Amino acid sequence: MTIDTQVPPHSIRISIDRSPTGRSDFVIKLLSQDPSNYRDAPTEGIRRILERVLGTSIPRGVPLPTEHIDYVRLSTTVATNALLERKGQDHALIITKGFRDLLEIGNQTRPRIFELDIKRALPLYSQVVEVDERVTLMGYTSDPQAQEHAIQFDEAGRITKPYNGPGAEEQQALYPQDVVRGLSGEAVKIIKKPDLEQVRAELQKLYDSGCRAMAVCFAHSYTYPEHELAIGKIAKDIGFENISLSSQLLPVIKMTVRGQSTTADAYLTPILKNYLSGFYAGFEGGENGGLRVEFMGSDGGLVELKHFSGLKSILSGPAGGVVGYALTSWDEEEKAPVIGFDVGGTSTDVSRFAGRYESVAETFTAGVAINVPQLDINTVAAGGGSCLTYKNGLFRAGPESAGAHPGPACYRKGGPLALTDGNLFLGRLVPQYFPKCFGPNENEPLDPEASRRQFEQLAAEIRADTGTTKDMDELVYGFVKIANETMARPIRTLTEARGFNTADHVLASFGGAGGQHACEIAELLNIRRVLIHKYSSVLSAFGLSLADRVYELQEPAAAFYDASTVPELKKRLDGLGERVHEVLLEAGFTPKQIRLERMLNMRFDGSDTSLMVLSDNDDFEKAFKDAYKAEFGFLLEKRIIVDDVKVRGIGATHESLGESAFKDAKSIARSAPAQSAEAFRQGVFVWDEAKGQGARVEAPVYELGNLKRGTAVPGPALIIDATQTIFVNIHWTALVTTNHLLIERE
Repeated sequence: MTIDTQVPPHSIRISIDRSPTGRSDFVIKLLSQDPSNYRDAPTEGIRRILERVLGTSIPRGVPLPTEHIDYVRLSTTVATNALLERKGQDHALIITKGFRDLLEIGNQTRPRIFELDIKRALPLYSQVVEVDERVTLMGYTSDPQAQEHAIQFDEAGRITKPYNGPGAEEQQALYPQDVVRGLSGEAVKIIKKPDLEQVRAELQKLYDSGCRAMAVCFAHSYTYPEHELAIGKIAKDIGFENISLSSQLLPVIKMTVRGQSTTADAYLTPILKNYLSGFYAGFEGGENGGLRVEFMGSDGGLVELKHFSGLKSILSGPAGGVVGYALTSWDEEEKAPVIGFDVGGTSTDVSRFAGRYESVAETFTAGVAINVPQLDINTVAAGGGSCLTYKNGLFRAGPESAGAHPGPACYRKGGPLALTDGNLFLGRLVPQYFPKCFGPNENEPLDPEASRRQFEQLAAEIRADTGTTKDMDELVYGFVKIANETMARPIRTLTEARGFNTADHVLASFGGAGGQHACEIAELLNIRRVLIHKYSSVLSAFGLSLADRVYELQEPAAAFYDASTVPELKKRLDGLGERVHEVLLEAGFTPKQIRLERMLNMRFDGSDTSLMVLSDNDDFEKAFKDAYKAEFGFLLEKRIIVDDVKVRGIGATHESLGESAFKDAKSIARSAPAQSAEAFRQGVFVWDEAKGQGARVEAPVYELGNLKRGTAVPGPALIIDATQTIFVNIHWTALVTTNHLLIERE
């Protein structure tokens, strides 16, 4: 093949969110699954980008050149799907003797408190090996009067004062072994060291039986990791391909959650590695070909491949969209909170942004506790591919999905009726603007007649069952209304259930199907402003191109927060900050591009509820009390304990995105659409909520690229481009700004 040599080396930057592919100066979008035409959607998208940029033909199956690619940024749901479908890697759990059932017992949480038939999720691991090792903690007590008796160490970790409190002689007789200082500063007494030769024999049996992955979780390893590290070294020597150590992944107290998170990592990381091996196989040189890949982590930050793992990828897929709408919709002057409304093919993800990313430290996914910072995203099984069915007198939209293969009925692959078929039937999609990528040979347009035929069959069934005389439009719109209510539910959970007025928010709609539902969702929630970015259908991929690189370090602390401990805590934060800063410098960021966030994981003495607190001025006590009061509504008159210290480094990948859509709108002189901008008109079913009735109207269809900045399009209307269709409902007006459509209700 001939390559255009005018393209500079390492000048192509590609951001991929499962189905959407790259954005350089253009956007390409394709089906996330189409096995009859390509094996891997991201690789296929990159192939098409390279063909367009390099001006050459690259046959499918030929390894792609990498010399012109600067980086590829990926977000993926591979690990998430493996966890939900229980299709992860078989692995063994290596745990302290006497604790083999700890993770299966869990913490006895009952999500459905009145349910009599309790069904717990099965553990992720398939085998358990107990190791006869044990350490215990000494000298740490919540009684301030007893602190004077605690063991003290010097800078080198040597004991300068032994424990001299009540029972000192008995303790020395009971535990005659070594006492060392743990990472948290606590005194750790080594009761029993593991017999490494015996452990080697046990692990060799595992390996010989076909086991290739393991999770290691020992008691108190968060502060004394040496025993885990020794086991990890043996496992590596034997040949285990994936070794997840809890002390390295999650050095925090609470052995149960730490262990569950570690088994999740051992379960998912091999699946992620297999996916990456297949991805790299599509490029020249494979994994050694020099292609730089960065991943979106569950916390909204980009992670280098060497720091990425299954544990950090649970929300990798939707996180890019959160970054995309947060950075493009927030107005620093107006400070109106934004709701992210991401409608994909299978599900709808909603989140909230009010100047900072809202995150949670512990979540339950498929019955497994995951203790790692994740963006607070609520998901509901309703999207463009949600199957529309009628059963027991009820209209249903989802949770089953037609997926991308075979897809909805109109995809020409024999699929079931889906929400996309409903929007197509109601005229809210424009078939001729869809790419001809459907059918078994990926070369046919959408098939509206297939949707119509199946809806006619379903309508006949409904009429026979209920005796209704409603016309087809109203019956089909009934399914759309059900889907709208389902999508609105998690938004109410994020806002009204937390004391926020939904009407105060801006709805940032994106995803392939978001524009078809945004106005009606806003009406249900009494929201008067909707923002739709020009790249809204691929905003998750666009968010990847905007996202910052993130690297963080965390260590246990186990200290009271008072005047005597603050200097040491700040010193530890400084040390972590220097290490984080150095990693980002090595990654190519300049000091001006690097920002550090210093955090303490704090709780009241006697409480097991801790909050990770960020403070810009190191006044952590005030920050903790403010956060605690906001979360629980009261404060305790008790001392504050610091469980962990953490520093998060952020390497900025962009300087400014320009002025916000709201500021842009204020400077615009509004005008009606030019007559030449109207492409044509088509029949669209419009439901007038105020009148409680609907009808077909001839609505104008506009191409977004033909609408000038300042054009105000009154509804009902359709605004389309190559990757999205936006339905502007009656009583709404869409204003074209530089990068957005600002849709406002009259």
